[in-house]
Amino acid sequence: MTIGNFTRWLLGLAMIIGLSAQAHAQTPYYQGKTIRLIQGRNPGGSGDTRVKLVAPYLKKYIPGNPTVVSEYMDGGGGRKAANYLFNNAKPDGLTIGHVSSGIVTSAVLGESGVQYDIDKFIWLGATDSAFHYAFLVRKELGLTNIEKLQSYSGLRIGATSIGHTTYTFGRSFAWLLGLKDPRFGLGYSSVEVDLAIERGELDARSNNTAEVMRRFPDAFKKAPFNILAVFKIPREDKDPLFDHLPEIDTFAKSERERRLLGLIRSTRQVGTPFLIPPGTPNEQVQLLREGMNKTFRDPEFQKEYRKITSDEVSPMTPESQQETIRSIPRDPETIGLFKLINGEKPLPPR
Repeated sequence: MTIGNFTRWLLGLAMIIGLSAQAHAQTPYYQGKTIRLIQGRNPGGSGDTRVKLVAPYLKKYIPGNPTVVSEYMDGGGGRKAANYLFNNAKPDGLTIGHVSSGIVTSAVLGESGVQYDIDKFIWLGATDSAFHYAFLVRKELGLTNIEKLQSYSGLRIGATSIGHTTYTFGRSFAWLLGLKDPRFGLGYSSVEVDLAIERGELDARSNNTAEVMRRFPDAFKKAPFNILAVFKIPREDKDPLFDHLPEIDTFAKSERERRLLGLIRSTRQVGTPFLIPPGTPNEQVQLLREGMNKTFRDPEFQKEYRKITSDEVSPMTPESQQETIRSIPRDPETIGLFKLINGEKPLPPR
């Protein structure tokens, strides 16, 4: 081989290597990879539905269009999945969790079984952040306003279980509205509570306003209950159907009680969050967050979400979610009060 031919061969080889390196450098990180989406629940239910709606759009908006597959890890109201994400999952951007907001409440309250730090998780947002709860009272009792409600003794309030949102908000309403000797009946599904009220076995409950209107589209006229108060999350949100009702905040008598409302709101407003392990490289964090934000803004996603869930999308961006977590009140007095409201002991004196 002549020197000229050898030189040309070297230049050609260098060009091939350079082009190969350039092509490799331009290959998206997620191309050909699979994202495991760990759900802290069993299959089925509203949380699983949200994940199935998000997954194809997330695949669409992450460069490289990775495969997204769900895995189910039920246990401890999401704590088992959260513990796995925090302690066992590789922080490589290929494992995402989707868990209930209860993992935040459990951590703030210092409950057993929590082996994670909510301040160290990396949060990716949620499809849902607006939750309004109403207090419903059996119509046959004739309690048509707050004054009559406050004069009644022994109201039987139904809920699913201690710590469930139906229990937390039912107890919060009872305490802040100043009910006399309220009693709590547990062990019902949400639908079973409604049926028990219709049969006269229970007198009252709290429920998400969207769920109320789904089950009773003409709730203010033909439902078997009166709607007497509302707990809005976020407080400034508008709901034309319920804005005429007394807001729970107007019954808070002290800064202590207002801080409690702030704690309840912030732990619920995080929605049903998507999150990834601490230590995930910033490049992957940004790709996942951008993918989530684009998903939440996509008109087709919003249309499909409304059709399947009957709810409006009320997204919380990853950045807002991270800030909400940081701003949750952590002072011992407020946390102690929340434990009493959320626990099995009698409601505390005011």
